[in-house]
Amino acid sequence: MFWYLLLILAVGAERLVELFVARRNMAWSLAHGGHEVGFAQYPFMVALHLGLFVGAVAEVWYGNRPFLPWLGWPMLAVVVAAQGLRWWCIRTLGPQWNTRIVVVPGAPRIAGGPYRWLAHPNYVAVVAEGVALPLVHTAWITAVTFTVLNAGLLTVRIRVEAAALRGLAPADA
Repeated sequence: MFWYLLLILAVGAERLVELFVARRNMAWSLAHGGHEVGFAQYPFMVALHLGLFVGAVAEVWYGNRPFLPWLGWPMLAVVVAAQGLRWWCIRTLGPQWNTRIVVVPGAPRIAGGPYRWLAHPNYVAVVAEGVALPLVHTAWITAVTFTVLNAGLLTVRIRVEAAALRGLAPADA
C-alpha cells in the first residue's frame, strides 16, 4: 500500500504541474483574445478526477485490495505511457493546451504530434489512466465507476470542444 500511495501522490503532483501550465496558458490565451466555452462541465471534471485519486486509495485501504503482479505491473506501464502521451499533447499544443476549453481566434488548429493520428489524444491518456491507475492495486470499483462517469463527461466535452474548434484553420502538420 505504501508504494501505491506514493504512486498516487506522484500522479497527483503531476496533475498540479498540469494545472500550473494550464493557468499560464490561460493567461496567454486571454491575452491573445481567447475565450472559454463549456465551463459548466469543468467543475464536474475536477471533482471526477479528484474522486479517481481518493476512490483508488480508499478502495485499496478499506477494501483490502491486494497488489497482483500479473495485473499491477502492466497497469503501471499503462499509467506511465498515459503520462507520456499527455505530456506529448501538452508539448505539441504549446500555449494552446489547457484543462479548460479555450479558443483563441485566428490560432491554427494543431495537426502535428499525436494529433496527426488522433483527434483527442489527451482524452485517450485520461481514459487509459482512469482504468489503469486504480487497477495497479486492483481497485476495480474505482476503475469502473470513473470509466462510466468519464465516458459521460467526455461525450459532452468532446462535442463542445469540437464545435468550438471548428472555426480554427488547420495548421501545417
